[in-house]
Order: sequence, then structure tokens, then C-alpha cells
Amino acid sequence: MAELQEVQITEEKPLLPGQTPEAAKTHSVETPYGSVTFTVYGTPKPKRPAILTYHDVGLNYKSCFQPLFQFADMQEIIQNFVRVHVDAPGMEEGAAVFPLGYQYPSLDQLADMIPCILQYLNFSTIIGVGVGAGAYILSRYALNHPDTVEGLVLINIDPNAKGWMDWAAHKLTGLTSSISEMILGHLFSQEELSRNSELIQKYRNIITHAPNLDNIELYWNSYNNRRDLNFERGGDITLKCPVMLVVGDQAPHEDAVMADSGGQPQLTQPGKLTEAFKYFLQGMGYMASSCMTRLSRSRTASLTSAASIDGNRSRSRTLSQSSESGTLSSGPPGHTMEVSC
Repeated sequence: MAELQEVQITEEKPLLPGQTPEAAKTHSVETPYGSVTFTVYGTPKPKRPAILTYHDVGLNYKSCFQPLFQFADMQEIIQNFVRVHVDAPGMEEGAAVFPLGYQYPSLDQLADMIPCILQYLNFSTIIGVGVGAGAYILSRYALNHPDTVEGLVLINIDPNAKGWMDWAAHKLTGLTSSISEMILGHLFSQEELSRNSELIQKYRNIITHAPNLDNIELYWNSYNNRRDLNFERGGDITLKCPVMLVVGDQAPHEDAVMADSGGQPQLTQPGKLTEAFKYFLQGMGYMASSCMTRLSRSRTASLTSAASIDGNRSRSRTLSQSSESGTLSSGPPGHTMEVSC
């Protein structure tokens, strides 16, 4: 496994009062399924896992996670953990377009790239934060390597393969919509798209004019060809670590879990997500002395009441209206936290 690239960069972002620019290192390493690029912020902390993020289709780590990790209240968290932001192959800034006929990795193969990243960095455990396709990839990795995952934050995950009705709808949509519009429909609800807010305009422009749109289409196709994760509550196939499930109240095909957030809660409600993430970390035994953030006590009561310490309790809500099964589960000693703000 050889390193292909290592570039010292300084992140361009607004600074908080008294804050200095945070240095980042971008690396690319070879894996059995091709090269993967990732960016590291901070330095490893003794006896603490790394926070590893994986973005959704149509995005890269910056467009998916910057609003969350730049949020003021998030700074207390990131000072306590080294962060590894993974870009799916061909999604990193400046990526060359793959040649015609290139076989893009499946989501399972993208998950199998993660051990190469951790081996290169000499990191033993992670807390994964994934959105959409990235949440699926981290879940698959956690199933295959449970001893290396201390916790998961899964945003807008659909653990199920597409059914026949989904495939038919997808094919019909493809006849009348461009790839960029289909991906926007995956990221945001039709209500959000029809309102055409400044956020929607920004991300429509990012995706429509992406120089690597052909690469994005390959990632999109891999997502649509995903397999069932086949989670079984209390069964053999289950996540062994604590899990925080987050779904935007306007996320396509998802039930309401995070009110007021829209389809991409890490973009539209970073404050609420930061609050939930902080309690999640505290529940794992980290940041016990962390101070309360700016959210109200009533928000706190809502969040804590949504946390389940019993990993075997039943959930009436499924994660996808397009599926009759496939709820995520987390057996002992883990627990599942479902965020409702």
C-alpha cells in the first residue's frame, strides 16, 4: 500500500474570535479497489478514537460536512478528537474524470477501503459519521470490522436495496430528469426543491456544474445497486457499537426524526446535530465535563428521552417508506439513540 499524494493545506473558512487557521493534511493511498483520498485535521489524542466522516452522493467532504464542523459549538468536540474526512474515489476537489468504461467500486468495496486508511494512519478505532451513501458504507464497514468502531452517527441511511417499485420509479425518473436533478431529489425533498431557497440554489449549482459529474454518476449508480444490509434486531447481523440515528423531517423517503431540519440536517441544523452528537459522545464516556450548548433545556429533555440504553427494545418506525423491513439495530453492549428535536 503506497502513498500517492501528501499535500499540506490550510483550510479556508471563517475563523472564530481568537482562533487560528487549522492545518490539514490530504493523503491518497492505494487500496485493492483503487486510490482513495482523505483529509486529516488535528492530531491523535491518547486513548481516543478518530472521528471519520463519509459523505453522500453528489457531495464531497467539504460540501457535506463543513457547515457542521465549522459550527461554533462543534469546536469543543473537534478539539478533543482527530478527524479523518474521506472522499469517495473521484469526488475529491480537482479529481480527474474516470475513463469511459471504468468500473466504479461498489459500496461494499468502498467500505473495504477504510482499513487501508486506518492502517496508513496507524489508527486503531473510529467514531463514524456518515450521510446517505456514506452512512451505508460506514455501516457495512462496522459489520465487517466491529472491533474498530466505537460508535456511529448515521444520517439519512437507507439500509435496504432498491425494490422493484423503486427501480421502476427510478427508471421512469431517469427518462425525464438529468442526473443532477435525480441526485438533488435524493438529497432534498420536493418541498425544499420547489421553495428553491438559497441553500438549494447553492447545491444545485455545485452539482449541476461539477467538473466531475461523470464520476458522481458512477457513485450514484453504485448507491442504487447497493445490497440489503440485512440488519436483525437481536440477531447475528447487527451493529455492536452505540448508534445515533438522524433523519431530517423533510428527507426524501424518511419519517420525521429531526424536526425543522429539512433533508440535510448537517447543513440546515448544525446546532441541533452538534448538541445531539455531544450527548452521544458523553454517553460513550467521552467529554464528561463538557458544558451545555446554547440549545434550550426543553431540547435537552427531548434528546435524552430519545436515547435507548436497551439495544433490544423495539422500534415502530422504519427507516424507509419504500421498505417493509430493515430497521437498524444495535445489540448489547451498544445502544441506539434516535434524535428528535
